[in-house]
Amino acid sequence: MPAILLYGAAFLLYAALAFHFWRTRWRGDRVSAFAPWERGAILLPLALHTWLVYDMLLAPGELRFGFGQALSMMLWLAVIIYWIESRFLEVEGMQAPVLALAAVCVPLPALFPGLASPSSAIAHSTELRLHLALAMIAYGLFTIAALHALLMTLMERRLHGGALVGALAALPPLLTMERLLFRVLIAGFAFLTLTLVTGMLFSETLFGRAMRFDHKTVFAFASWIIFAALLAGRHLYGWRGRTALRWTLAGFAALLLAYVGSRFVIEVILRRGLV
Repeated sequence: MPAILLYGAAFLLYAALAFHFWRTRWRGDRVSAFAPWERGAILLPLALHTWLVYDMLLAPGELRFGFGQALSMMLWLAVIIYWIESRFLEVEGMQAPVLALAAVCVPLPALFPGLASPSSAIAHSTELRLHLALAMIAYGLFTIAALHALLMTLMERRLHGGALVGALAALPPLLTMERLLFRVLIAGFAFLTLTLVTGMLFSETLFGRAMRFDHKTVFAFASWIIFAALLAGRHLYGWRGRTALRWTLAGFAALLLAYVGSRFVIEVILRRGLV
């Protein structure tokens, strides 16, 4: 099957499921339980998405990894993390936003294919692919954390105005959501640390120079500092509530600017390659 048809099928399936969950969870006051067929249905677009991610990252041939590929892989990982999370917790309310974002991002590599690496040796190196994989795992985890933070913000505001209704009422209590948020943040921070470490270690091997202190590196280290401060504040001072949510969203914004934002400028505006 041509790749464009796979992109189209994955987009339509994600969009249809997002609409289904919005109609059945976000509209009205009562929320039905997560049916087995719904959990199984999510695996259909996820399987297509998995093949597309494999094809763009691990399959032999020319490596193109720009902002479109990054966003697609971020939401692929976010769907996987959410699907696993839903096996253990009732996280009703997250289906619609996660699947809607996946629908938006899955066709981006086809719409914005990016520019190929000028060096075949670099493109096929294990070091580069490992570095990219670690980075995208970190992005996926922080995407879920950002969605958690946004839902928690909505829950907090609705609670001040009265009782929760609809999908928000089916989410776990705020304290449970907060504990889950920090578990995801710790895992994401670990992978972000590995991403920065491998970037410093592999830079000399791949490009023959030390890591450049450019805007991408600045935003990457800025996000690491923000998340480190948040986790330290949680451990030392018990940071929670709005403080934790604001730091989470600030760190995620810096992380998006580090790669996705910089790649968009380089590919679409400056029309430069991968390295």
